[in-house]
Parts: sequence; C-alpha cells; structure tokens
Amino acid sequence: MDLVLANVRPWGAAPVDIEITGDTITGIVEHSTAGGARRVDGRRHLALPGFVNAHAHVDKSWWGKPWVSYGGEAGTQGRIAHERAVRDSLGIPSLDSTVLVLREFLRHGTTRVRTHVDVDLGTGLRGIETVQRAVEVLGGAIDVEIVAFPQDGVLRRPGVRDLLDEAAANGVAHIGGLDPAAIDRDPAGQLDQLFEIAAARDCGIDIHLHDGGSLGWFEYELIVERTRRFGREGRVNVSHGFALGSVPTDRVARTVADLAAAGITWSTVAPIGSTPLPLASMRAENLAFGLGTDGIRDLWSPYGDGDILRIAQNFARLHALRSDADLQYAVEVASSRAGQFVSAPVHDIVVGARADIVLLDAENPQDALMRSPRRELVVAGGIVAVEAGEVRV
Repeated sequence: MDLVLANVRPWGAAPVDIEITGDTITGIVEHSTAGGARRVDGRRHLALPGFVNAHAHVDKSWWGKPWVSYGGEAGTQGRIAHERAVRDSLGIPSLDSTVLVLREFLRHGTTRVRTHVDVDLGTGLRGIETVQRAVEVLGGAIDVEIVAFPQDGVLRRPGVRDLLDEAAANGVAHIGGLDPAAIDRDPAGQLDQLFEIAAARDCGIDIHLHDGGSLGWFEYELIVERTRRFGREGRVNVSHGFALGSVPTDRVARTVADLAAAGITWSTVAPIGSTPLPLASMRAENLAFGLGTDGIRDLWSPYGDGDILRIAQNFARLHALRSDADLQYAVEVASSRAGQFVSAPVHDIVVGARADIVLLDAENPQDALMRSPRRELVVAGGIVAVEAGEVRV
C-alpha cells in the first residue's frame, strides 16, 4: 500500500485505518499504531466520500481575475446575450481560471465533477479543450466528466448540431440542451436532434430545463418518450427542472414514476426561492439526483465558492429536512449517492472504490452539514490534494 489514513471515522463510525494503494481503497482495518506505509494521522476526524459536483460550469468563470460587475439584462435570454458580448474581453474560457475553480472544488472536498462546457459558433470546441487541459494540470487529482453544452441554442444556431456531434465523436460523456421550447421554439425538433446524436454516438444527454408549469411538464413527457424510443434509459439527466415542483398533486406520482421508469436522473442547485421538488415521491420511486454548484463567479452571477456541502445544506433547508436520517441523506446526495453522475457505480468509503476521502473536524455527517467546517484533508484518487485547508496540487 502507498498510504494509510489512520484513526478516522467513516460516516461517524468507530475509528479505523483506511489503506490506499495507487488510486484505490484496498483495506479498511481496525485502527492501530503500527508502522509501514506512509501514515497520515486522521485525529479521529469524520471521514466522508469525496463530494460530487453533479452540475457545474467550470469554463465560464472569471475566478482569479479582477472583480467583474454584474451586467446585462435579466432572464435566460438576457444572460446568454450578455455573456456572448463580454466573454472574449475577459479571456473566457481561460485555462488559468478553470484550474483555479477546480482547485477551489478540491479545497472544499469535491473530487469528481460533471461540468457543462459551452459549445457554440463563437468558441467551437475550445472550451472543452480548455477544461481537458486544466484537468491535466491538476495531475488527475480531480475527475471531470464533460457535457458539451449548446448554451445559445441548437436549431436557432445552424452549425451547433455539428459541433455537438463532433464533441460526442471525440469522446465527451454527454451532450446537453437548453429549454427546447423557450430557446429554440421547437421542443420536438431540438430533442429529436439531441437524441439522434446520443444514440448514434452512444453518449448521454444532460438537458437544462428552466421552463415552468404545463410547458415544463410537456417537455418531461417528450423526454420520457424519446428516452425509451432511442434506448437511452439510464443515460438522460434533467438539470434544474423547476417545473417538477409545480406539477399538480394528482399528477406528481405518475410524472415521477414515468421519469424513474425511464431511468432519468435529476440534478439541482437548490437555489434560494425555488419551489421544492416532490422529494417524497422521488425517493419512493428511487429517482436518483445529484447536487451542483452551477456557475461560480461568472457572467451569469457573482455568487458561489465551490462548496457543495453548502449546497447540500441549502437543499436540506429548501425541503425542510430535519431528522438525522434525512440530514445524512442530504450529505449522501452530495457524495456517495451521486457516483452515477460521474460514471462511478461505487463512490463511497469501501474497499475497491476510488480513494476519494474528505476529513472534517465534525461529530457526524449531520454536524458537518450544519457547519460546513474546513476540509482538514482531501485525498483525491489516492493523491493528498488538500492539507489543513490548503490545496497541494
């Protein structure tokens, strides 16, 4: 073995030693003071699996640059237009800023990320290349899956479909979409093109849906039908999907059951003021979902520090979670339950899993969720990436 995390408490249990070889957990044994491999004293800290950011935009940030004042017009269309007008002057996408954002994720214990990367007529595939280079700079400490994201639309921007197809042919894990009704004004047309590419290239789909009310429910129906028709069960995710929180009570169970039966997953950033999701129905149907930070200090919003544990607390508060079991569930959604968003069927502190471990000075997962304390140590893929809150990669 290469590393031993000694005297740590996985999920708040009794102290153990975690043995790591390469990038894999190879043993979890009773705590001892024996010598041998490199040992790190965990000082009885709480040990959690590395956090998973299931919805990020690491290519958009101006992190590390001088402060950029919020501008442009409100609303999705206004934000898109403003970003297109200003990003080149700020050097976005930027390798330096992307590296810094990923380092902030590591600082807060995030070891795996699904990030949407803009693909449009202005940047082409340059944003994807920037993110891939940033991951290389960090030496494999953080695992990143890319969604080729058509932020400015698909049908209304001829040539974007070909860019998505090229990105999928080059190996991105997913292609994205955005409000097929509000942005492209042709929900069936946009979704048909996305599903055709995904089926031909055998990639996933991760689509932003902001549309509310009956329009949002209609889009869910279209996505469920195409998921089945194109054989994409288990390969489709809805990001945001705010309308799910406003489905009439007599339709909630059926809607959630249809989504779950098609293997569709959900990701949310639990924004302040949003309508709570029908969490009880989603849990009953085992409809999987993850948590994300969305953009971090970008032209859409100046907010965000990269701490997914704070997002998990917002999620818990939004859905009025208070019992110990429910609070631990919120932490699991930010970690062990989110592995499927980054192609990790097993993402936990267990033998055989990738060695992604976060140590916090906290009594238990519930205490960590409430206080979001400093990450004392972060092991990412077997690499000691953070010590005493300082990033070492």
